[in-house]
Amino acid sequence: MSAAVDHAALGDLQDTGGPGRTRVDDEVVEKIAARAAGEVDDVGGVAGRVLGVRIGADEPARSPTVRARVDGTIVTLQVTLSVAYPAPVALVTQRVREHVVERVTALTGLLPRRVDISVTALHRPVRARRELA
Repeated sequence: MSAAVDHAALGDLQDTGGPGRTRVDDEVVEKIAARAAGEVDDVGGVAGRVLGVRIGADEPARSPTVRARVDGTIVTLQVTLSVAYPAPVALVTQRVREHVVERVTALTGLLPRRVDISVTALHRPVRARRELA
């Protein structure tokens, strides 16, 4: 089945004088960056906080939290996460920073200029359950 297209009407819609402009909201970048940070081995999430007081526990199953500020094509990110003990914190945060920059750039076209990472806790690694034979 085909539909007739009124090309004159499309011409009116497309005649804007140039390419459009795309704006990616801070919240979208935050979700992408949080997901990317959670994809890195030995990274876990953090407990929620109200007025600086921790509510709940830092858990490896939670996602890291991210705050983003988009200014044109430049992004500044603040990532808060936990690291599995005894993983080296400096190495884990380096991997997180690299992966987050790569994923945010690939998915949004924006350039993360700065990625600050706060490690708020060390958690026990999630181990696979042993099954008895």
